[in-house]
Amino acid sequence: MEAKTHCADLIDRLTAGADTPHRVFLAMGDCRFRVESNSEALARELTIYFAPFLCSPGRTDIVVTALQGPVPDLGLSFLVKEPDPGKTKIKEEWADVPGGRVVRKRLTGLHFLFGGGRNLAVGDCEANPNQIVNFVNNRFIERKLNDGCLLAHAAGVALCETGMALAGFSGMGKSTLALHLVSKGVTFVSNDRLMVRPGAPCPAMFGVAKHPRINPGTALHNPDLASIITAEDKERFLRMTPEELWNLEHKYDALIDRLFGPDRFILQSPMRYLVLLNWSRDIEVTRFEEIDVHSRHDLLAAFMKDTGLFFVPEVDYAPTASDYARALDGCRVFEVSGGVDFDFAAAGCLRLLESS
Repeated sequence: MEAKTHCADLIDRLTAGADTPHRVFLAMGDCRFRVESNSEALARELTIYFAPFLCSPGRTDIVVTALQGPVPDLGLSFLVKEPDPGKTKIKEEWADVPGGRVVRKRLTGLHFLFGGGRNLAVGDCEANPNQIVNFVNNRFIERKLNDGCLLAHAAGVALCETGMALAGFSGMGKSTLALHLVSKGVTFVSNDRLMVRPGAPCPAMFGVAKHPRINPGTALHNPDLASIITAEDKERFLRMTPEELWNLEHKYDALIDRLFGPDRFILQSPMRYLVLLNWSRDIEVTRFEEIDVHSRHDLLAAFMKDTGLFFVPEVDYAPTASDYARALDGCRVFEVSGGVDFDFAAAGCLRLLESS
């Protein structure tokens, strides 16, 4: 069998002769990034998107290179990443090589190479800046997981030194609830991923620098988000039934700093509460009750998150539901069940945050 080319050699081959004068410097907590590119347009897009986390040049912990241009055949045999449960479209393929991994996006053709402290995205980056954003954020996730955190499928908000994670099975509305709370004055921490570090007196939670992507129904029913939708789209959406809005495949980027002002997006907080959404649209009464998460592993499944292809662990990483439950020691856990009522849920969350 022919030996595979080392990841560092592949990166050297793809970056040979490339000039990357366009740079974006980011601070995510105590982690400093330098994103460098040969594309001024991409750097401009990243500067807008990552505005809450821009910083001056200085110490750099992680360097991400994004090259705009064609991708030559790397001579790799890729494996298919099977779709998530309930999905049918294959989006990603990957190949493990000595010293790292290569991930190829099927739809866009973008290639991502990472390993040994080196990180490269190459392809049509300008047409797919969101995938570069995700790549940068995945490098931060990888760093935190290698530092002993667990990955959670949750949004996060904070009020002063009190942090709250919001989780629920797909489509339950954790991002919508988070934005309801931000409208009431709390600070945004994360949209869809949290890294949880066990500790005393409570765990710490670390967010991801990714703005929420919201559906039209969320924007229509929150005045702070109304500017996202054009007048023409608003008129069309208002003619739809609640069921049609719920199932509409249309998303908007809700840039927190533009909608709510500066200093409303942070990436770290003590995690004192976890609220698990387990409700249904066909039930009238909504309940907000504290639970013992050690005896409710069925709900923990909504909080646990697989790492996906963009994490190659330095040490064994295979946490169980019991590991997640233990990581939540010191964090009070609540279940919201019954009917869907975002105002009711937001009021309950706010009472907890303000009582700490």
